[in-house]
Amino acid sequence: MASTNDLKNGLVLNLDGGLWTVVKFQHVKPGKGGAFVRTTLKHVLSGKVVDKTFNAGVKVDTATVDKRTYQFLYVDGDDFIFMDTDTFDQIPVSKETIGDGAKYLLPESEATIGMHEGVPLYVELPTSVVLEVTYTEPGLQGDRSSAGTKPATVETGAEVAVPLFVTTGEKIKVDTRDGSYLGRA
Repeated sequence: MASTNDLKNGLVLNLDGGLWTVVKFQHVKPGKGGAFVRTTLKHVLSGKVVDKTFNAGVKVDTATVDKRTYQFLYVDGDDFIFMDTDTFDQIPVSKETIGDGAKYLLPESEATIGMHEGVPLYVELPTSVVLEVTYTEPGLQGDRSSAGTKPATVETGAEVAVPLFVTTGEKIKVDTRDGSYLGRA
């Protein structure tokens, strides 16, 4: 348990049977009436964002989230198998928990996994990864200086919009948050 005075960004709260991360908070002391804390909370599993107001000094239930670095090993059905880089324990993480990040996971790549009571809550990938282009149409002569894009398939099977000058076999940098092309690697 913690007081609303102890709230800080990144703290995980156990509210209404769900886990919520504090995204933003503000202590407010109006001229009339009692002080309160205005917060923006994000649901850890669904990503839903809500605004919630607490009276100052009220006790809130905090949850312990253990963040560790894991190495991705392989896919087993719908589960992605990760290994703790310290203890070498292997854990399965469902495809739903990873979300769109699954399109950018290569074997032996590292990710941070948030665990609560032994259950994986979320997977944080590095903001960018280097992937090899396995297939893309050749760019047309004369189109190389224009700002056009074309689809390219990378080694993980994801499709990325790349500039016309990128060719098959090149390594490119991809943003894992939105799947955008960042440049050649």
